[in-house]
Amino acid sequence: MKAQKPTRYKKLVLSIFLDLIGCLSFAIPGIGEFTDVIWAPASAWIMTKMYKGQQGKVAATISFIEEAIPGLDIIPTFTLMWFYTYVFNAKKEMVKA
Repeated sequence: MKAQKPTRYKKLVLSIFLDLIGCLSFAIPGIGEFTDVIWAPASAWIMTKMYKGQQGKVAATISFIEEAIPGLDIIPTFTLMWFYTYVFNAKKEMVKA
C-alpha cells in the first residue's frame, strides 16, 4: 500500500495538468474549438491508459463528450476521475472490508 501512494499523487498531478490542457481552448477564443477536435479523442485515449477496465472506458467516454461539446471544457474530468478512484471508491472498499 505504501508503494502505491507516490504513484497515486503523481497521477493526481498529471490529472490536473491534463485538465489544464483541456481548458486551453478557453484561452484562445475561436481557435480553441478547433483544438477540441484533436484533444477530445486524445483525452479519451489517455483516460483509458490511466484507468483500466470498465471505469476507464466510462471515464473516457465522458471525457470525450466533455471535450467535444463547446463550453464544457471547464469540467475537470481527469481530476474528478482521480477523486472517484482514490478517494470515493477507496472509502467504499474500506467499508466492504
